[in-house]
Amino acid sequence: MSRQTPVQLPRGRPRSFDTEAAVERAMNVFWTRGYHATALPDLLRATKLSRGSLYAAFGDKHSLFLLALDRYIADAHTRMDLELDPRRDPVEGLRAYLAGYVDRNSGANGRRGCLLVATAMELAGRDADVDRRIGRFFKDMEARVAGALSRAKAAGKLADGVEPSSAARILVCFVEGLRVVGKTAPTRIISQATVDAFLERFIR
Repeated sequence: MSRQTPVQLPRGRPRSFDTEAAVERAMNVFWTRGYHATALPDLLRATKLSRGSLYAAFGDKHSLFLLALDRYIADAHTRMDLELDPRRDPVEGLRAYLAGYVDRNSGANGRRGCLLVATAMELAGRDADVDRRIGRFFKDMEARVAGALSRAKAAGKLADGVEPSSAARILVCFVEGLRVVGKTAPTRIISQATVDAFLERFIR
């Protein structure tokens, strides 16, 4: 499955700073504050760059945001590929995938929320570059989950009547809904019980 092609950095003389580290720091600012609430001084403080260096390296705030979003998506792809690795038992893979959401949904992690969900709420329908990235990410996630469910079905581990592609769509909506509910900082026990009850609907 293809990964989102990142925004290309402008060519020029060699940078005297770590661009990947700068993108990660910017990502954390956007993640905490949101796109519109993030001002240029916030990014300059976080990246430790001058205004001229930031613009020379990344173009503008929007281009830097897209790079940060690409970084977040790439991290999520890497995580899902480990959790839903075809070489592991598919049900255990699904449990690992959902366990990650329990961790990200609970306490302070849950209160921080998901950059993708927050970006979708803030910019979807108003920014074509963002729409493409978020739409492709959710399709990629759904395909990975459907693959795990298909392997579970082949192993006789899905409940009767469960169709992998439809179940994958439902599951993706469920976990992204969890991220929204996570803003209320539910306890790990509540999040785990919710995930367990949900998954039991799909497996034997």
